[in-house]
Amino acid sequence: MKRYIVMAGILFAQFAFAQETVTPTGSKIWSLQDCINYAIENNITIKEATLNERISEVDYKTSKSAKLPDLYGSATQSFTNGTSIDPITSDYVSDQIHNTNLGVNTSLTLFQGNQLNNQVAQNKLLIEQNSLLAEEAKNNIVISILESYLQTLYSKEGISIAENNLEASEQEVIRAKTRLDAGTIALSDYTEAQSQAATNKYNLIAAKNQYEQNLITLKQLLELSPLENIEIETVDENKDLLNLELNKESIYSKALSYLPEVEASNINIAISEKELDIAKGGYLPSLTLTGSVGSGYTSTSDSSFSDQLDLNFNQRLGVSLNIPIFNRNQTKAAVQTASINIEKAEIQKRSVEKEVIQKVETAYQNTLSSQEQLVAAEASLEAAEQSYKLAQKKYELGDLSTTDLVISQNTYTSAQLNYLQAKYLNILYHQLLQFYQGNEIKL
Repeated sequence: MKRYIVMAGILFAQFAFAQETVTPTGSKIWSLQDCINYAIENNITIKEATLNERISEVDYKTSKSAKLPDLYGSATQSFTNGTSIDPITSDYVSDQIHNTNLGVNTSLTLFQGNQLNNQVAQNKLLIEQNSLLAEEAKNNIVISILESYLQTLYSKEGISIAENNLEASEQEVIRAKTRLDAGTIALSDYTEAQSQAATNKYNLIAAKNQYEQNLITLKQLLELSPLENIEIETVDENKDLLNLELNKESIYSKALSYLPEVEASNINIAISEKELDIAKGGYLPSLTLTGSVGSGYTSTSDSSFSDQLDLNFNQRLGVSLNIPIFNRNQTKAAVQTASINIEKAEIQKRSVEKEVIQKVETAYQNTLSSQEQLVAAEASLEAAEQSYKLAQKKYELGDLSTTDLVISQNTYTSAQLNYLQAKYLNILYHQLLQFYQGNEIKL
C-alpha cells in the first residue's frame, strides 16, 4: 500500500510539472492561448473597463433605490437668551430658554414626470453598454496579443536565419583564407568575405535585439515585469490556409452581429432616447408624500423631560405638488441637447459600422494577398536556396568570385525573410478574419 502511495505521488508530481512547460534556463514557454488568458486576467485596460461596468451596476441600484422613501432622524439642542418665541410652546418668553427637539422625517416621490423610471431604464442600458465595452477592450487586447505574438515569432525565426548566415559566412572566410594563401584569389576577395561575415554578425545582433524588443512589447501587454524571462511557443505552418475559401458577405454579416462595439453603438442610441424622456419629464409636475413624527422639551415648562416628550409628541403627513411654470428654459435646453445627442449617437453608430467594415475589408483583402504572396515567396525561397547551394559549390571549386557568392547569399537571406514575413502575415490575417466572425483563435 505504501508503495502505491509513493508511485501516486511521483505521478502527481510529473503531471503537475507537465502543466507548465519550462525551458532548461527556467523560462516558462507561453503559448498564444496562455498569453491571451493571462492578459484578460491582468491587463490594466481590461481591468479599467471591468471597473466601469461595476460602477454602472452601482448606479443602476442607486437609481432603483431613488424610488424608495427616505428616512432621517434629527436631534437639536438650542439655547436662547432674551425675548423670543419658545419653539415648543410658541409663547413669547423673556428668559433664557433651553430647547430640545427630536424627530424622524420621511418623504416619498409619488410622481416626477416618470423621470425615476426612465433613469432606472437608462442605467440598465448603461450596464449592458459597459459590459459590451469591456468585451471590446478584451477583443482589442486579444488582437494586440496575436499581432505581438506573431511578430515575436517572426523575429525569433529571424535569429535562426541570421545564425545560419553567420556560420556559412565564417566558413567562407576560412575557405577564402586558404585560397588566398594558395594564391588563387586576390586579397580583395578575402577581405570581402571578411566584410560579409562582419555584416552577418551585425545582422545577428540586430535580430536578437529585435526579438528582445518584441518580447518587451508582449510582456507589457501581459503586464509582466521586464525582468521576467519568458519564451514563446512556436507554431506549425498551416498549408490549409492557402486553399481556404472566403465568403465576403458572410464575413461582414457575422462581424456586424458579433463584434460588441456594434451592439454598444445601438444601445448608445437607446440611452440617448431615455435621456430625452428624462429631460421631457421636467415639463411635468412632481408629487411628493412627506411625513414626520417628533417631540420636544423646553426649560420654560415645569414638567419633566420625559413628560414633555410624551405631551409634545406630534405627527405630520403631507402631500407636496410642484408645478413647473418657468425655470429659465433649463428644461427646454435639456430636451434640445438630448435630441441632438440622439442624432450624434446615430452618426456614431454609422461610424462604428464603417470602421468594422473597413477592418474586415482590410483583413479580407490582406488575406487574399498574403495567400498569393506566400506561394510566390515559397517559390522564390526554393529557387534562391538552390542558387545559393550551387554558388557555394562553384566557390569551393574556384569558379565563382567572392562578390558573386555574397550576392547569392544575400539573395537567399532576403528570400528567407520574405517567406517568413508572408508566412506570419498569412497566419495573422486569417486569424483576424476568424476572430471577427466570433471564432476562436487557434495557432
